[in-house]
Order: sequence, then structure tokens, then C-alpha cells
Amino acid sequence: MTGFQADIAPVAALMADRGRAAMLTALLDGRPLAAGELARTAGVSAPTASAHLGRLLDGGLVTVVKQGRHRYYRLSGADVAEVIEALSRISAPVEVRSLRQSRHARRLHRARSCYDHLAGEAGVALYAALMDGGSLDEEFEVTEKGAETFARLGIDVGSLRKARRRFAGECLDWTERRPHLNGALSAALLARFVEIGWIERGGDRELRVTEAGCAGLADSFGCVLP
Repeated sequence: MTGFQADIAPVAALMADRGRAAMLTALLDGRPLAAGELARTAGVSAPTASAHLGRLLDGGLVTVVKQGRHRYYRLSGADVAEVIEALSRISAPVEVRSLRQSRHARRLHRARSCYDHLAGEAGVALYAALMDGGSLDEEFEVTEKGAETFARLGIDVGSLRKARRRFAGECLDWTERRPHLNGALSAALLARFVEIGWIERGGDRELRVTEAGCAGLADSFGCVLP
């Protein structure tokens, strides 16, 4: 029976270090970051950051994106992001020590990226609108109504089904304790929302739903943000 059990200890040990945990959390933004940026985020020296990243690479938690002479790091996949989000739900919150941190925390609650999909109050509201409004059924299959809506937004559902990752599912939101949508469909939605100006990216996972975005989400999905 032992052979059928997963050995979670090595992965847990990689995430247990505060510096590496800070780097992994920063990469939840979904965008690749340079080692220097990750070093500043973790509050460690460049050599220490390099050692941490080497261990995360060896452990399969991050990958390298090369652009010319530059190297950027990103999470190795959505499954790693889901583990980090799950750990966030059962972990104590970071103590807020400044007004800046307080404002940042409020913005993360409002709307943020969870790897490459929408999370926070906005993500939870969109999930509810998609399910309650009949765009997706209980098995996360796109309904006729949903297909028409996604097509109007320029999202090719057929192509998304051919992706290697799960098409759509739910992820229990870290701050809201309610589900938001994940998978290839959710990633495509966020990318499209950014492209058409419904959502703007900020720093450190922050997202902002624009005035046009509030109107567009309401018109397209019946999604009214709190």
C-alpha cells in the first residue's frame, strides 16, 4: 500500500522556509519575475535568493523563462498555485503593520489574481454569476447561453477544451471562503478582461475592475460586484 501514497514531505519542506514561501506567493501573480525582484520580495540577498530558486527549480515548483541573457521565474503550473492558495486558507494572516499594508490587503480582498485567474470578491461574484445565470452547469460544462456569451467576448471555448489543463472547476477562495472559477476557461476570461480594459493589473497580484468592467460584467453575465 505504501507505493500508492504520495511523499509530500519534500514539497512541504520547500514551502516551509519563509523566504521561499514569499517568493512562491509573489509568483501567484502569474507573471514571471526576475531573481532580483524575488530577492527584494523575500527580503534576502541575491546569493540567498539564487540558492532558494535553485531548490525550487529542483523540486519542480518553479520553471525558468529565458529572454536573451535574462532569466525569469514562474510557478510550474496551476496545480502549484492551488496548493499555495489552499495553504493560505489554513494559515494565520500576516500582521498588518502600516496603512500601506492595510490598503494593499483591502485591494487583494477586492480583486486579485490567483495564478492566472480572477480571485477575491470579484472572482467569487463572477463564479456565482456564471453558475446562477446559466452560463455553466453543475459539471462546469458551457451551456448554450454561455457559449453565446463567451463567443461575443471573443473566447474560443473549443480551443480551450483542447488545452492540457482542466477546462473549468472551482477553487475555494483564500479570503472569501467561497469558490471562484479556475481552469483554462477562467484564465482565458481574465486575459480577455485585461485585454479589453475591464480589468487593470497592479503590483503584487492586485487587480482593479474598471468602470467599464463593472458595466461589462453586469451586462454580459449579470455579475454585480459588491
